[in-house]
Parts: sequence; structure tokens; C-alpha cells
Amino acid sequence: MRPGGLVGFTVVEGESDLRILARCQLGAAAMHWLRCYRADLTGYLAQHPGFAAALEPVEAEQGAPGIVRDMTEAGRAAGVGPMAAVAGAIAQRVGGRLRRHSPEVIVENGGDIFLATAEARRVVIWAGDSPLSGRIALRIEPEATPLGVCTSSGTVGHSLSLGRADAAVVAARSAALADAAATALGNLVHGPADIEPALARICRIRGVHGALAIVGKHLGAQGRLVLEEVDGDESTS
Repeated sequence: MRPGGLVGFTVVEGESDLRILARCQLGAAAMHWLRCYRADLTGYLAQHPGFAAALEPVEAEQGAPGIVRDMTEAGRAAGVGPMAAVAGAIAQRVGGRLRRHSPEVIVENGGDIFLATAEARRVVIWAGDSPLSGRIALRIEPEATPLGVCTSSGTVGHSLSLGRADAAVVAARSAALADAAATALGNLVHGPADIEPALARICRIRGVHGALAIVGKHLGAQGRLVLEEVDGDESTS
């Protein structure tokens, strides 16, 4: 929020709607790489139609594109299907390419975020109708980046979740892993009593830095996360 010193722009292709912040305008490069990675993925899906429907980990075929390998590895680590990592994987891949032109890059793709930053940033948590929605932020220190911060929800949006968490948030070494792990966390949380054991399970995944879950007025967090309260003026900025 309030990303001082960065230029914001948006690129859209198919279902991918990327909000990007960088030190300079990189819209053309971002669109080029977004189209490349989407073409890699759609080409693979055309040859392997079962890949998109899988709700459990699968293996990538030999010679699969890099983004497909990212998704399958993240899904295997988190115990979910590869498509659970698609938004994070796209943010990660596009962000990685843009870092060649800008040392600071933030890519948000439907609530799934890739960050590489030179100063502390805050990621505000949106949790639908929860009274905690927009009131809590994760403070991201530059030494922790590049980092993925991704969110799943059983009450907000159209993504598939088997649980009822208002927000299931994971910070991990890659956005693909954070996306898959957030889906796994959301699947495990059906009510407040599930929060603590679900967080413990997710934080055991190698590469996960920390996790947070919100159900109504209940919040739990584990791992290497720094939480900050957001005041009313900031939450509307």
C-alpha cells in the first residue's frame, strides 16, 4: 500500500489481470512475458487435459514448460492440484523477468503477489465480511524478498476452496508455492477450531515462511510474519 517511488500499470490477457509496480514503466515487457507464459501453459493443457482438473498432485511430463514445472512442484509440496498454483506461478515468472529491468517489482494477480523490494512494504489482508478485513497488514522487509504472498478464501471470490476461511494467507519463498499452500490452508479451515492445527501443518512445508488464517472475528498466525494494524484512513488508500 502507498508504494512510494514506484510506477503502477496493469496488463490483462485472458484470465490474468496483473497489477504491477516497478521503478519504471514496463507494460510492454510485462505483456510480452505474460503472453509467453500463458501460451506455454495453454499449449500444455491442450495436450494434457487432465492436468487442469487434477485436485491432487501430479507429475509434469518430461520437457514440460518451466511454468508447468513450477506449478507441479508447488502442488506436490502443498498436497494440492497444480492449478492451485497458477496465479502465483504467473506472477512469479513475470516478476522474475521484470527484475532484469527494475530492482523493485511487485506483481499482484488476483490476490496472489510476487514481491522484490528495496524497502519495507505492507500487504493488507482482505477477508470479505470479516470485521478484520482491511484491518491487518503483513509487513514485508526487503531482506525477506523475493517473496510470494498469496491468499485463498472460501467466502470471497470464485476460486475453488473446500473450506470456509475468510482469508487463508501464506508467505513463501516463491509465489507459486505460496499460492498452492494458501489453497491447502483454505481447504483445511472450516471453522475457528481448525485454525491452529491447519497453520501448524502448512508451516511445516519446506519453503513456507509463515501463514495466517481469518474466520469471522478469529485470527491465527504462525511462522516468520510481522503483523501490523491498519487504521481507517490507510485501509481506504
